[in-house]
Amino acid sequence: MRTNFHRDADDLARQIVEKAGGHIRLALPLGLGKANSIANALTLIARDDPSVELEILTALTLRRPRPASDLHRRFLDPASERLFGRYKPLLYAELLEQEKLPANIKIHEFFFQAGSWLDTPSAQQAYIAANYTHALDFIVDFRPHVIAQLVAADGSGHYSLSCNTDITADLLEMRQRGETDFLFACETNRHLPFMNGAALIGEDDIDLLLDDPADQFELFSVPRRPVSEAELAIGLHASRLVPDGGTLQIGIGSIGDAVAQALLLRDRDNGGYQELLNACPFAGEPPEDHRAPFHDGLYCATEMLAGGLLELFEADILRREVNGAAIHAGFFLECRDFYERLRSMPSPKRSRIQMTPVSFTNALYADEKAKRKARKDARFINNAMNATCLGEIASDRLGDGRVVSGVGGQFNFVTQAFELKGARSIIALGATRNESGRTVSNIVWEHPHATIPAHLRDIVITEYGIADLRGRSDEACIMAVIAVADSRFQGTLLDAAKAAGKVSRNCAIPNEQRENTPRRLKRWLHTARADGRLPAYPFGTDFTETEQRLLPALETLKKASGSRLELARLLLAGMRTRKPPEKHRACLERLSLAAPSGLHERATAWLVLGALSHTDDDTTHDRASS
Repeated sequence: MRTNFHRDADDLARQIVEKAGGHIRLALPLGLGKANSIANALTLIARDDPSVELEILTALTLRRPRPASDLHRRFLDPASERLFGRYKPLLYAELLEQEKLPANIKIHEFFFQAGSWLDTPSAQQAYIAANYTHALDFIVDFRPHVIAQLVAADGSGHYSLSCNTDITADLLEMRQRGETDFLFACETNRHLPFMNGAALIGEDDIDLLLDDPADQFELFSVPRRPVSEAELAIGLHASRLVPDGGTLQIGIGSIGDAVAQALLLRDRDNGGYQELLNACPFAGEPPEDHRAPFHDGLYCATEMLAGGLLELFEADILRREVNGAAIHAGFFLECRDFYERLRSMPSPKRSRIQMTPVSFTNALYADEKAKRKARKDARFINNAMNATCLGEIASDRLGDGRVVSGVGGQFNFVTQAFELKGARSIIALGATRNESGRTVSNIVWEHPHATIPAHLRDIVITEYGIADLRGRSDEACIMAVIAVADSRFQGTLLDAAKAAGKVSRNCAIPNEQRENTPRRLKRWLHTARADGRLPAYPFGTDFTETEQRLLPALETLKKASGSRLELARLLLAGMRTRKPPEKHRACLERLSLAAPSGLHERATAWLVLGALSHTDDDTTHDRASS
């Protein structure tokens, strides 16, 4: 079939309906690569015509965050387009959120935007649990009539899958071999970087092409949030486990930024890096200790090309090449600066970043001998929500079964760590979290759901250190995990282990492990935070200076929201502020609270001032501690 060019998404969608008949099975790539205009046009047809059935299989449907409160709205609304881009919303997601999705439209996802569908029963019920590499088989079994993807064009008849080779590249190869059949409908977007490797496709691969110069919507942008002290500490601990000349994979989120920042510090300011590690007050030695700058450099095989990895590439730390590539990655989703840097990168340099299917990055099968040789000394670093004392990891579901995000490729990378000689799986998580105004432990005795089972336990890192669990007895594992837990919860965890008979009755937590506290963490990191070695925004941000000042204050208010006493303290502190400093007045102006009207707005302004004073006090305490 020759490529059928369209300027209008509605015309293209009607052609799909004619070819597919009354029941359309549509597969959309994960995250950024969805052909939003085509998907919206098909959704409109099905919404307005109950005789047309539309079934969508996809993952990571992107939505701007919805304000959870009036204060949240005041912060987000004025900056929404600047932070998230002029992204075209997906109509099916809006209908699903509003609970207005008609019965003839069904949505199945195998990975959620974190936390976005926790309170949407229909989304939870339609979720499909899948390892990323297995999603290909699920899509083939789904027998899609059409796959609709956003692509980059070079203007000379060549196209790139750009941000999403992850599954599409394999599907196109299977179609060429006659193993599956579908219409490949593409939508061009000039904001997408033109990526090489398996991302390259020809015009003859495309059946239907939407090329509308008037509808080039901006890509979804993920704003860079501040990296917390706990995350910066985790990054420092993890950086000691990465050997020169090895292989690196980093998961999604700010912990990945923290790891990348620590590796940059290790390479660029090794003296300052060593000084910081030598001052670490938390007990325990890592199973290995790599501190030297990078001589041979690293090679990266990762499902997601994250911003921190691009920083390491541009700093020439990711420079060990495999088949001409320093990075092999399956997909990317980042901020607009990231997209622009890839677009403007000289082509020879950009060709060293090769987009590949996740069947290549996440698994060893197919050309296994070459992969084993390339992925020497691999370190797979991924995030988690909870870790049990026996080394089980929960990364995708809450205790009641609701899905927060999904398994993604985490299980694949953990198993690779056991299949590759010299490889390690590193699971990173903060020791605590705030829940309804209370501090709770992320290290737990038991959790009703495990993403990673105990028999695949390896290395667990919190801000309080490294727990090496591979090949250790249950008792040794329990004591190692408790050693990196927050000290406020260590006693309860140890009691649970004794009650279960999993540790001996005379087991005790050594004195040097009993001071795992946020205050001690602050004392360790405050100098490096102040002198710029560990910045809150390692790789820049779209937030203004005023917004950067507001974010920790709003986080303080969020943590206090579950306690009337804490809210009262912040309110009184704000009421006592007769003449706020200019920087605080700028914050009130940013929230449209500089001239509050009515009691509610006045109380909100006082709470914000109280929270700002609280975060200023924390900064003052950090300086005094030095």
